[in-house]
Formats: sequence, C-alpha cells, structure tokens
Amino acid sequence: MTRLHDYWRSSASYRVRIALALAGIEWQAAPVDLTTGAQRDPDYLAVNPQGLVPTLEIDGDRFTQSLAIVEYLNETRALGLLPEAPADRAHVRALAQAIAVDIHPVCNLRVAKHAVAASNGAITMESWMQTFIAPGLAAVEEMISGESFCWRDQLTLADLCLVPQIYNARRWGIDLAPMPNITRIAAHLETLPAFAAARPAPPAA
Repeated sequence: MTRLHDYWRSSASYRVRIALALAGIEWQAAPVDLTTGAQRDPDYLAVNPQGLVPTLEIDGDRFTQSLAIVEYLNETRALGLLPEAPADRAHVRALAQAIAVDIHPVCNLRVAKHAVAASNGAITMESWMQTFIAPGLAAVEEMISGESFCWRDQLTLADLCLVPQIYNARRWGIDLAPMPNITRIAAHLETLPAFAAARPAPPAA
C-alpha cells in the first residue's frame, strides 16, 4: 500500500497529494502533526531524517522532498507534467522553483516561528508571511505564460506548486487582486478533480 506521511496544511504535501490524484493512486495517510512537533519524534526521524513532510512510501521505496516525489510520479506514471523541449522544461522548473524553492522555505512553519520568537513580538506570523509571499507571487505573476495553466496550455509541475501556495496566500491575508494571471489560473485549477481531491482538510477527530 502506498503511504503518504504528511501534514494537512503543508503546501509541500499538498503538491504530492495532487500528483497522487492525477496518477489515480490510492494511498494510506500517515499524519505528522507539525504543530505538536511530531516531525521530531524518533520514529518519524527514522523515516525521514530531515524531520520534514512529505515522505512517500511507494513501489517498495521511500522518497522525500516534494518536487523529487512529483517528478518520480511524473516519470513512472507518465503524467506529462514537464514539456518535451529542454528549454520549455527549464521554464516550467523555474516557475515551480520560484514557489517551492524561493517562497516556501522562508515561510516554512519552523522558520516563521523562529523569526517571531527571536523578534520578541516585533514580527507576527501574518507580517512575516505577507512580507515574503506577496512579492514572491508578484514575480510569479510576471513569469506566467498561459491562460488556464502557468505554462502555455499544458498542466505542468508549476501548477501543482501554484495552487498550494495560493491556499497559503489566502490563509495569511495576501491581496491577490493585483495578480490577475495567478487568480485566473488558480480558479481554473481548483475546479479540476485531482486538485479538488487534494484540497487541505483537517483529519477527522
């Protein structure tokens, strides 16, 4: 059985859930509650030494890092998330990494909490997130080249990164009105079954 170790609000986990849905793969949830420090539990560190989510157990193997996981699923399940031409693939990866490498890490829960604590209250979670998410997405807005998808008329890796980041942006009160490309594309993607199926939902009590 495919098992996904994730946290329901993790944008990195959200990307992988979308890819699993696109691939039609049934999976078993193994929740890791980041708010209680479950990621630092010795049992979980034995699964993922970084103490991060997601971790995917599939095909008799174990994978970490969301972009690596999505590319593995893309290659083994023929999802078509990267264009054929090398230059086009580079552009798509740049879009994806603008979100997953540039925006996401600095807005990681442990980073934001450290900044808030170290500032002695001068920084709030909201102000920290708004400081980095808004300009990051403004740059992505200018990189987009499609009407319904981030890259031309093709569903790609970039789209799997965009929707989870939009979820975070809304959560932290980012004004998306100046970003018509992003809001239009996110609205379209959120209607697609795989994206809807992966939408964050708290675990049942």
